Amino acid sequence: MRRPAFLLLASVASLSILPNSAFAQDAAPLDAAAPDNAGGDIVVYGFGETRQVQTVGADDIKLLTPGTSPLKAISKLPGVNYQGADAFGAYEWSTRISLRGFNQNQLGFTLDGVPLGDMSYGNYNGLHISRAIISENLGSVTVSQGAGNLSTASVSNLGGTLVFASRDPLQSMDIAASGTYGSDDTYRGFARVDSGDLGGVRGYLSYGYLHAGKWKGEGEQRQHQVNAKVVADLGDGKITGFFNFSDRRENDYQDMSADMIRRLGSNFDNISNDWATAYRLAAIYQNQNAGTANPAFLPYPQYGLTFPAPYQTVDDAYFDAAGLRQDYLTGLTFETPLTSDIRFKLQGYYHNNHGQGLWYTPYVPSPTGAPISIRTTEYDMDRMGSLASVTWEMGQNTFELGGWVENNDFHQARRFYSLANTLAGPSRDSLKFQTNPFATQWEFKYTSDTVQYYVSDKIELGSLTLSGGWKGVRVQNTSNGIVTGGLAAGKIESKDWFLPQVGALFSINDNTELFANYTENFRPFVAAATSGLFGVSQASFNASVNTLKPESSKTIEGGARFRSGIFQGALAAYYVDFKDRILSVQVGAPIEGRPSELQNVGSVRSYGFEASGTVTLMQGLSATASYAYNDSTYRDNVLSGVTVIPTRGKTVVDSPKHIASGELAYDGEMFFGRVGASYMSRRYYTYTNDQSVNGRVIVDASVGIKAPENMGFLTGFALEASVTNLFDKEYVSTVGSGGFSNSGDGQTLLPGAPQQFFVTLRRGF
Repeated sequence: MRRPAFLLLASVASLSILPNSAFAQDAAPLDAAAPDNAGGDIVVYGFGETRQVQTVGADDIKLLTPGTSPLKAISKLPGVNYQGADAFGAYEWSTRISLRGFNQNQLGFTLDGVPLGDMSYGNYNGLHISRAIISENLGSVTVSQGAGNLSTASVSNLGGTLVFASRDPLQSMDIAASGTYGSDDTYRGFARVDSGDLGGVRGYLSYGYLHAGKWKGEGEQRQHQVNAKVVADLGDGKITGFFNFSDRRENDYQDMSADMIRRLGSNFDNISNDWATAYRLAAIYQNQNAGTANPAFLPYPQYGLTFPAPYQTVDDAYFDAAGLRQDYLTGLTFETPLTSDIRFKLQGYYHNNHGQGLWYTPYVPSPTGAPISIRTTEYDMDRMGSLASVTWEMGQNTFELGGWVENNDFHQARRFYSLANTLAGPSRDSLKFQTNPFATQWEFKYTSDTVQYYVSDKIELGSLTLSGGWKGVRVQNTSNGIVTGGLAAGKIESKDWFLPQVGALFSINDNTELFANYTENFRPFVAAATSGLFGVSQASFNASVNTLKPESSKTIEGGARFRSGIFQGALAAYYVDFKDRILSVQVGAPIEGRPSELQNVGSVRSYGFEASGTVTLMQGLSATASYAYNDSTYRDNVLSGVTVIPTRGKTVVDSPKHIASGELAYDGEMFFGRVGASYMSRRYYTYTNDQSVNGRVIVDASVGIKAPENMGFLTGFALEASVTNLFDKEYVSTVGSGGFSNSGDGQTLLPGAPQQFFVTLRRGF
């Protein structure tokens, strides 16, 4: 088996082929250009880019409650549809983001250039940003709403991209730490030690811990994280290495339907504190099933056939559910000038993931006689890759050539674990990895080999800047069935060697510019049993593999940026032609784990506009606002067997037409604070639009005090109080948690957290 050390050693060994003179050139160092928010702007509006781009920097991220998901930090940007059912955005099952009608698994995500895959919950080729890095170690988040850079290492960026960058170690020794306590017995701790400059080498080591009780029901979100980063200067070049570890274990909230919310209320949840009732509900369900086949026989006659109030179905409440993820992510980057005009960069990375998602399922009894068992979806990932680029500056011309290769071995299985037949309580802990299954429903090994290259050129002609280029992508997926369980095995290849991108930027003056961009992208097929073409029956796979085309998109956008005195902002309009849109239709309740049905709905058309701006009212005080209008509709009806599903003209699921946000932030010498409101209009969660959730406005706020510079030992300390959902709004946060269906009220909604309070003591931020 290949080892991660091989890739990293290969990256270092490649340095020996570089001419020694490379380290003696007089070219400028290759540190990434500092974003133009060095002065502490809340949002950077991407001046100089030929695409719609905004950046949120560390100065803004640090004003969030420690531990808050970086995705929540960018929810203020135009067109960003952020959802999370808990206050922190730490509950990964519910946390997601979409842009311009593209959902999360159609966007691209990277951390310091390393691909994070599509960042979905059952990720087959990456991991979520909340596991990849501790939020305090983020330096910036850059959002490209329509088209990412050609160099972005992603095979899922049909729509926009999110580029995360970690902070570099400080030049001087420092210690940063924080402690947070809040609602539902939430504890959050963080500590980071910076070494300072040790003769051209500097680094930091940090640790973060989260224990957050669920805001309803029983259970917790728990996470341990370690981040380490080292930067070594080599003349005008440098080597950067990092190591990140995460161990996350979280109890799930119950996925709900609109009917369940009406009947049972938003505060209803799984019954993890009531094993006797969970046992009883499962026994009744088993009786109902057995009674249908043989009314004379009931396996649990003492429980009868009728659910006790308020339960009407076995899916109203399960005993428990949980997600467990353990990740190791490491990488090494070398960059140097080869000449005064040519720069070279080489990067290697390795990611290992071990995970289980589990439900206490009443659908499958245990061999012991208990009417409940534990059903898991199990994940093991071993992926490694390398990225390389050469940049050549020739006067007004900047030419870049680069590539990315990745090998990903992904092992996925669906298993069942026995529970003791007792009313005393569950015999297994939901927050521990399960062992010794009694059955395996399916088990597959997937191999994905990705090759991507790109060519780009930028020409500066005075006030006019032209950019252009293309990328090519090939992904080969192989599915090897160990236990097929009716799912598909086989091979798929997705490729397109020419995906162009062209752009133009015209500077009217130093404070006003116009931009335009055209981009083509496609999304190769997914290699997993729980999504994509392999997640269907073998017959469906055989019928589709030669005819079903990967999703593709063409995006046109244009806009303007301007700044004058205390104001800066941006306007953008766009049109997207999305072809071969593949819909995954959830069959039955998610806990049943039935194969999804895939439907090609033909084209999707999206158009809209975005406006955003920031006003600096006084030193340290700023107001930021954004508004986005998006119209995304399916362009064709769908034929499901012999039935026509009327999706033509319907709004894309989870795609609100209106998103708006406003924020007032202050960061002074002693006091700091912020208050922000976000609005989202109606969202549909069926493809025919017969079911939807209402729009909502959510307000968060925080206020704090910090010791000024002349306070000696206390300098750098700050005390902050924050509240989420300030007005205690009852609303649905996440839609589609259990998938989407053609019509009907599915169990796929997650209510948002109520008003919650937190207080933080911190130093060094």
